[in-house]
Amino acid sequence: MNQFKTEFELDNKKENKPWYKKSTKIYYFIILIVIVFSFGVLSGSLLSNKENKPTEVVIEEAAEELSSIFKNTEGIDSSLFRELWNTIHDNYYEQNNIIDEDLFYGSLAGMVASLGDRYSMFLNPEDTTSFTQELDGTFFGIGAEIGKRDGILVIIAPLSNTPAERAGLRAGDRILTIDGEDATNIYLDEAVSLIRGDKGTEVILNVISENSNEAKDVTIVRDKIEIPSVIYELEDNIAIIKISHFNGDTNKKFIKAAQNVLRDNPDGIILDLRNNPGGYLNVSIDIASSWLLNNEVVVRETFSDKRNDKSYQASSKLDLSQYKTIILINGGSASASEILSGALQDYNIAEVVGEQSFGKGSVQQLISLSNGSSVKITIAKWLTPNGRTIEEEGIVPDYEVELTIEDFENELDPQLDKAKQLIWE
Repeated sequence: MNQFKTEFELDNKKENKPWYKKSTKIYYFIILIVIVFSFGVLSGSLLSNKENKPTEVVIEEAAEELSSIFKNTEGIDSSLFRELWNTIHDNYYEQNNIIDEDLFYGSLAGMVASLGDRYSMFLNPEDTTSFTQELDGTFFGIGAEIGKRDGILVIIAPLSNTPAERAGLRAGDRILTIDGEDATNIYLDEAVSLIRGDKGTEVILNVISENSNEAKDVTIVRDKIEIPSVIYELEDNIAIIKISHFNGDTNKKFIKAAQNVLRDNPDGIILDLRNNPGGYLNVSIDIASSWLLNNEVVVRETFSDKRNDKSYQASSKLDLSQYKTIILINGGSASASEILSGALQDYNIAEVVGEQSFGKGSVQQLISLSNGSSVKITIAKWLTPNGRTIEEEGIVPDYEVELTIEDFENELDPQLDKAKQLIWE
């Protein structure tokens, strides 16, 4: 789930672009600077400089700290830090436009980016606030989750009833440009910040769909995105529960939907997880518990050293296991929605209809840092109860049914139709 708000600019001539976005060559040198920043040497002095120390003194202290950190590390010349800092400030063409705060946050972002993990990222205080707000269910933008695959920005999921969905964006669409700027080599958080903006403003995405060789411009008007995490409908005496996110309020709303199921006593349940990009792990476990026996494994979590591997088990909830259940997924179903569908599929409690899910099976932990910043970092990977890998593999439906562009335009839903058919069989 990849969702941030920092205003990094692409065009320096127009928007005073931070220098660290200019050259991928500089990026590699930045990693050394980062380590000093992450230990707080510059966070307290460079940004606030409460002791009013000259910058030269702060840099000297930072260099000494860096030397201490890498004292016994072979192949690292810590003096490069001071050398690079001086070189930038002495030689960079637009010296007067160098902003130390941009160096600070950019270097931290570069450190995390050097891991090469598309889901790990640094969040400055503003990003952290936006991330928290989104998990609470409200943010501003176009209403689409984006991620990176093979270095290319892709739409993970357009959220239901949002500008992105109304504009025709689909899971798997690759984003080539954002407002005419090349989007192939930018950080994920930068891309999200460029796509987001004030209500009523436009953003133009140049996208190419999975089954197309022709790129097209899509103009989208930004709006406030309020996510209804759970929607319940009774249609043809079938309970349809649409879960768009696993947010902070999702479990409470799902319990209400489950109570409606028990009240209506339908022929079956269709659990619609299409374009659901995930959210809180514990919420998916709580919801799965409505179909599983107490203490049955919902998902397994595996770490690099294996010593901390653990299983998350179902706990007693409202029992929906008596109802025949069909799950709908597609390429926009990721993370927690894959955990839920994978668990019910493994136990043969539910059949899965639709298209192969996104394949986001890694675990991120949001770790708070000083001054309100945080880092979202991958710490483990998820396996289904039967040990199936979710990362990159996704969940494969029992019944593969495509929803075409023509279906979308003609308001047809063959996936939902197939799910109903299976309920009635």
